[in-house]
Amino acid sequence: MTLLSVQNLTTYYQIRRGFVRAVEDVSFSLERGEAMGLAGESGCGKTTVALSLLKILPPNGKIVRGKILLNDLDVVKLSESELREKIRWKAISLIFQGAMNAMNPMYKVEDQIVEAIRLHEKGVTKKEAKDRVAKLFEMVGLEPERAKGYPHEFSGGMRQRAMIAMALACNPSILIADEPSTALDVIVQAQVLKLLDELKRKLNLAIIMISHDLSIISETCDKLAIMYAGRIVEVGDVLSVFKKPLHPYTQGLIAAFPSIYAPKQEMSAIPGSPPNLLNPPKGCRFAPRCNYSMDICLKESPSLIEADKNHFVACHLVHK
Repeated sequence: MTLLSVQNLTTYYQIRRGFVRAVEDVSFSLERGEAMGLAGESGCGKTTVALSLLKILPPNGKIVRGKILLNDLDVVKLSESELREKIRWKAISLIFQGAMNAMNPMYKVEDQIVEAIRLHEKGVTKKEAKDRVAKLFEMVGLEPERAKGYPHEFSGGMRQRAMIAMALACNPSILIADEPSTALDVIVQAQVLKLLDELKRKLNLAIIMISHDLSIISETCDKLAIMYAGRIVEVGDVLSVFKKPLHPYTQGLIAAFPSIYAPKQEMSAIPGSPPNLLNPPKGCRFAPRCNYSMDICLKESPSLIEADKNHFVACHLVHK
């Protein structure tokens, strides 16, 4: 059963020079208990997709068109009060990138989570909320007493676990993890990713994992969507995308990732730079950097088509 269906989501940012076309015609679906990775280089629109799902864009950001269907309820059409009552924290929750910056250093961690619970669930007493915080801390592997500390008293890994506890405070169906391993050493990173995987299985959570690290996505996700310059260029199950990447950009990303089993060799890189999204290319946005670019690539933007079973790609090479 489809829990979330995103259809042609388009989000722009208005600046003095015009509109930054950060996300255009992004479509994907998510099942209950499924983990989907959203990968691509910095500035490709991954975080904008996450902020659009919760409608917490900055003042200059706007969803121009598209649908975000959560159990057939269109999130785009909801008012601010309806979003607070029905969606944020209760249906979709977000683990922000950079746990230290996401918490208020002036308040104890417990108070911040209690505030979130009582704001989104009317009728919950302060004691009930504190009891829930203690259980949440146990769930993420932290001592309940540590909740009474301030964010600066937590290590990086502990802050990330506390952020996960806060995100789970109102029992959401979907958890968005935006670069959950940023600034963590590999040991703590592995612990956090293992925790997310355990919570997915235990709570039947659907997870959207945003990362530029393909190794993290390969370990934790069932499905993978590759973004480039505001568009999804390839999406399919993790195994098929890694074993048989169809889009030249996906091929370049995977080739740029070193293998621990292959002999030592010079790392390959994708030449050029991403396009300016104030004035993106008319055709395929990857065409200026693509080794297989044809005339049609410079004129027409390819649509996302099913190349193999449940494996979609937007590339004129596949269309031929």
